Amino acid sequence: MTPDMIAMIYSYTAVGVGVILAVAAAGLGSAIGWGLICAKTLEGIARQPEMRPVLMTNMFIFAGLMESFPFIILAFAMWFLFANPFVGALAAAIGAL
Repeated sequence: MTPDMIAMIYSYTAVGVGVILAVAAAGLGSAIGWGLICAKTLEGIARQPEMRPVLMTNMFIFAGLMESFPFIILAFAMWFLFANPFVGALAAAIGAL
């Protein structure tokens, strides 16, 4: 194994760990959001039972928005990992030195 291969393995491992951490943080935020949304909906239903249909509709709309956040983060992470737009700028900067 050459030092270049070892450096590539370390760098790819760091990128993979970064992607996993970004997706895990987004998932944690989504789970906390789900808990807050459901708790406040149940609290509102307990206070005003006649508002149940409106509150449930709003809960599902906001829960869908909350659930999409980890997937958006995953899409950005995969975009930066596989189709990084900054690689061309980095290559140009290294070539300019």
